[in-house]
Amino acid sequence: MSVHGLRVLRGLGRNYVRYFPGALGKRELARKYLAPQLREHSVRGGVRTRFGARFLVDSEDLIQRHLYLFGVWEPHLTHWLRQRLKSGDVFVDVGANVGYFSVLGSSLVGGDGSVVAVEASPAFHRRLLRHAHMNRCSNLRAVNAAVSDKDETLKFIQASSRNTGATSTVPYSGPAESEFEVDAHPLTELLSQAEIERARVIKIDVEGAEGAAVRGLSSALHRLRQDAEVVVEVTPERMRALGDSPDELLRTFVDRGFHAYRLINDYDPGSYPSAMRRPQPPRRRSKPITEEMDLVFSRIDAEWLT
Repeated sequence: MSVHGLRVLRGLGRNYVRYFPGALGKRELARKYLAPQLREHSVRGGVRTRFGARFLVDSEDLIQRHLYLFGVWEPHLTHWLRQRLKSGDVFVDVGANVGYFSVLGSSLVGGDGSVVAVEASPAFHRRLLRHAHMNRCSNLRAVNAAVSDKDETLKFIQASSRNTGATSTVPYSGPAESEFEVDAHPLTELLSQAEIERARVIKIDVEGAEGAAVRGLSSALHRLRQDAEVVVEVTPERMRALGDSPDELLRTFVDRGFHAYRLINDYDPGSYPSAMRRPQPPRRRSKPITEEMDLVFSRIDAEWLT
């Protein structure tokens, strides 16, 4: 089949999994054909998300490929944030990447609210600023910095352009596509007192550095509003590589009156069609953390965080 023919088929398949009702064949089509094609034969251009925002994407990258294909990234978290964030709230997005959740949060909190988007990578920070401008996010403050439990300079490694979201400070012995250094500070220094006290949701996705990020916030947890919730992507293996422990992170929140809930986070493109139709709320988590997962910490005491 010609290159043009493949593009036509790819476009038809994308339209089917993204726009048509039902689930017939979508799982296997997305997993076995569309995602591999978009990874190996990159598509670059503008897309609209399911909530109407505009982004510039390169489908070679995991996050941007899902945005192009489905118009959404992490559908369970996206749905939960749309339930949580209201007009006038403050949303803190730590590890903002190209700004998907930051732009979503900006639309939800409105002109009376605000978003603080913290991103370590200078390149991602520039993309974030561009997307904020494209979507007229006048309530968004972008910070080009890393987070830690002290003031320091950190070295980041991007192993592959196929998953830029995995850029990390975790030691890596293989070939790297790029490296950069950036100043790091505790969240209590990067956020103003008003932003801390008004924050409704703080999202932390820092690829193994969540131990230091949470320690840098821990002294301010008692200052958060009563209904404030903190979402942390916990990666035990990467944490241990940096000398941290998921158990310590859990204790930090539990000792301050928070309960842990697991939010489904599946990067398999085959899981997206059903997740977009039936997103699931976070469920109470009492077992030890042995694998990568998104945890929501909340003062609400329940089985499901609805």
